[in-house]
Amino acid sequence: MSERDLFERDHDLIVIGSGPAGEGATMKATKDGASVVIVERQREVGGGCTHWATIPSKALRHQVSELLEVRRNPLFASVAGKLDVTFPQLLKAAEGVIAKQVAMRRDFYRRNHVHVVHGHARFAGPNELEVATDAGPRRLRARKIVLAVGTRPYRPTGVDFDHPRVRDSDTILSLDHTPDSITIYGAGVVGCEYASIFRNLGVKVNLVNGRDKLLSFLDDEIIDALSYFLRDQGVLIRHNEEHERVEATDDGVVLHLKSGKKLKSDVLLWAQGRTGNTLDLGLESIGVKPDGRGLVKVDASYRLPEQPHVYAVGDVVGYPSLASASYDQGRFAAMHALHGESDFALVSQIPTGIYTSPEISSLGKTERELTAASVPYEVGHSLFRSLARAQITGNTVGMLKILFHRETLEILGIHCFGDQAAEIVHIGQAIMSQKGEANSVRYFVNTTFNYPTMAEAYRVAALNGLNRLV
Repeated sequence: MSERDLFERDHDLIVIGSGPAGEGATMKATKDGASVVIVERQREVGGGCTHWATIPSKALRHQVSELLEVRRNPLFASVAGKLDVTFPQLLKAAEGVIAKQVAMRRDFYRRNHVHVVHGHARFAGPNELEVATDAGPRRLRARKIVLAVGTRPYRPTGVDFDHPRVRDSDTILSLDHTPDSITIYGAGVVGCEYASIFRNLGVKVNLVNGRDKLLSFLDDEIIDALSYFLRDQGVLIRHNEEHERVEATDDGVVLHLKSGKKLKSDVLLWAQGRTGNTLDLGLESIGVKPDGRGLVKVDASYRLPEQPHVYAVGDVVGYPSLASASYDQGRFAAMHALHGESDFALVSQIPTGIYTSPEISSLGKTERELTAASVPYEVGHSLFRSLARAQITGNTVGMLKILFHRETLEILGIHCFGDQAAEIVHIGQAIMSQKGEANSVRYFVNTTFNYPTMAEAYRVAALNGLNRLV
């Protein structure tokens, strides 16, 4: 298609944003034979997930884990103490992963003949966008439009993010040195992950939490384990604190808390929530008003109620704000946009992966939720230190926890803390997704697992739980 045709013809679908949600929508639509254009405001495709969030932080975490493996292995004791890895060196390794991800995604669009327009898109009408490109403003029209614009770190007024010592989860990736100390304000998933990364680099870490416990959506036993191991690593956690002001100077940054405490460190990482990238999209001109955090409301088919031909998917619609779920949302929205219906829906149980050190993954109900609902359940535990594979690798910290119904033996929740937790949880997910008697904790007792493997934790946990029944 020529450039003239690209900007003059009416397309079936325009997707704004090339993160997981936008990619999912684009690939589904183009595979169904639709005329699709994707608009990306950055120079490269991939969205925030690839460039600033999921990929970089997980790559950083992996590099730190590799460093810890070397330091822990007695075979390398003579050289481990001499290893001095800096934060910029870790970033360099992460950049290599990002480059590979970008090249792969760029090739997806090229091979599927998807036109990518780089520039900032803004609604010029219900079915028309004006895109500010390097060559000047261009107009695009389509029957349906999908918003997959994602989110960015929340920046409150009164905090000077232009100061080099004040960072958010995007700008921390341009830090050009390893600080001696860091204060992380916000103890959600991002805050906890970066607390692990920096502490394992030998940085003194203050982790400031606005609530009374870390990651309160997790099972209490997992929360307690995470808190214990972060503190054991040397992270100073402060609960129930709220910031009053930030004082940044040439020699450090001081976080003033409303409790009267003052925390001084070399760097402040602000990790207190995210904001939808809906600013200057022209949504108000088509009658759509985002909420105070820039998020938009959608119906069950991901349509904007005010403009049913416009869809929104991914982090910009809020929960669950996971890359995996965002990709699926994009696929579902594209199918509905093209065919008026979708045979798919997000699964009710979506696993959560948290890449702290050790790793966490969770699926289904917590003990707190089951108790509140008066569900008779039992617990099966498997401690990693008892598994041969964990003893071989040296990753003995952690456990697998299975919650199941005392009478039907249906699996109700799976909670894992330790090395490869985000991989291990998927074994249980496959059984939890089965219907009727196929979803039973007895599956793990009657199945032969390779030995030695971490998967064996399911058999151990199942036996442990069944032995509790009376």
